[in-house]
Amino acid sequence: MKVGAFFFGGVEMDDAGAGLPNPMDRRYDNQACWDATLKYIDAAVEADKLGYDSFWTTEHHFQYEGYEVIPNGILISAWIAARTQQIRLGAMFNVVPQWNPLRLAEDFATMHNLSGGRGILGVGRGTVPREILHLNDFHISIGSHDNPDQAADDSKNREYFEEQMEIIRMALTQERFKIDGKYFQLPVPGIPDRGTTVQELTLIPRPIYPFEIWQAATSPPTVEYTPKVGHGAVFWNQHPTFIKRMWDRYGEVYEGAHGNTLASHEKRMLVVSVRIEDTHEQAMASARDGHDEFWKFLGPYGWSRGYMGPDGKPVKPGLIPTLEESMEQRTILVGTAEQVAAQVQEYRDLLGLEYLTLFPHLLGDPYSKAVEQMQRFMEEVVPLVS
Repeated sequence: MKVGAFFFGGVEMDDAGAGLPNPMDRRYDNQACWDATLKYIDAAVEADKLGYDSFWTTEHHFQYEGYEVIPNGILISAWIAARTQQIRLGAMFNVVPQWNPLRLAEDFATMHNLSGGRGILGVGRGTVPREILHLNDFHISIGSHDNPDQAADDSKNREYFEEQMEIIRMALTQERFKIDGKYFQLPVPGIPDRGTTVQELTLIPRPIYPFEIWQAATSPPTVEYTPKVGHGAVFWNQHPTFIKRMWDRYGEVYEGAHGNTLASHEKRMLVVSVRIEDTHEQAMASARDGHDEFWKFLGPYGWSRGYMGPDGKPVKPGLIPTLEESMEQRTILVGTAEQVAAQVQEYRDLLGLEYLTLFPHLLGDPYSKAVEQMQRFMEEVVPLVS
């Protein structure tokens, strides 16, 4: 089993939990955000020492409320790479509609090459409208597939993202490329250059090592798209029944698109939150505030749509689950090392799981707690999983 660690990169909070303060009423200063960034980098170094396979950063912008303060996961990963030896480095996720696709391809290739081939290109379509609308030129926002009021935003975002990814894949893998798309014409027609006009582009640098692309898979359309283009699929915050359904569908679509059958573990990754303590009661007490702060942050964006309701169907977006509900949904594994190992084993048996990424830094927690959780998982949980 290849174990990764994924951090939001938030500020340590002494008032995390359900209820007040409201997220947007917090305002952390620049120094607090930068201190969190330095602790985040130190945690990645510790993950490398502990033998983690991968460390995953985020890309978010303008979050003065302190939840995610890393605007450029690729840049941070280049610095982490210089301080580590083995660990692979990716982003969950580079929000592609917030980038010029050629700049994203260039930056990733540079980091990947500098790290000796340890880069992973993680891509997603976004979560937060206040970020995305200030970082692209086509008024591309983000909606939810499950929210009819936002269907137009979701459709336009998906179309834009898929055209960007076509450009990125060509740029990273082809000596020469061009595209005449709905949003991008590359090269721009009619550019004069030394007596002629530019007919093709060449990305400098391109990767000199093999690389992987992983994408967030939270909706049926994405589960249909990712295997067709060969992206790995990352599943998070969904009931195991829904994950199993999409996990298997990914394999079916991949076989239909590429003509070969994947093993059940290939090109699919599970992300779960964890909290390990000496007793079950201590683990619940330790997890509650960070869990509740997580959902206070992301519940309004519809993240609970992967939870299963009493009727066996996805709940409506907007649910703010309790810790007990999230434990029942298996989106967070809480308890002693033995109890957490048993829950990991259930996922291994259900999915044939090989790629498991932990979310050990619950929102507001000290970074020292997250490092402790990474250590306990590797030393106490992994030996119990077959």
